[in-house]
Amino acid sequence: MKYSQTIGCILVLLLAGICYLPWSFIPGRNILVTGLSAPGTMYGKPGLMHFALGVILIAFFSIPKIWAKRINVFIGTINLAWSIRNFMLLSTCFMGECPEKKMGLYLELLLCIGILIMTFLPDLKQLEKNKS
Repeated sequence: MKYSQTIGCILVLLLAGICYLPWSFIPGRNILVTGLSAPGTMYGKPGLMHFALGVILIAFFSIPKIWAKRINVFIGTINLAWSIRNFMLLSTCFMGECPEKKMGLYLELLLCIGILIMTFLPDLKQLEKNKS
């Protein structure tokens, strides 16, 4: 795909923006959980991992070498695994309290799937030109 690397970079930037949206709401304790704020819980800041992996993903999307594209698939897989972990952690009922899943949690998962798909589609013509 011709624009897969550009689309991948845009999806990573969108994922960084999604970290500021609400991911879930715990009504019993009136807590709104975002990717960078979870006061009163033990969740920490799950969006920070997406920021760190996003920097690496953008760097490897930009490097026109085959080794960078292979490493990018691995990093994209770790990013998706972290997203699945966040989805399971932030949407699971605990001691009879079930949080409301917000749109940010679904968007985070969808964007990570999209990023992983873009890592599978490097522009091979450009890589062949740089090789010769």
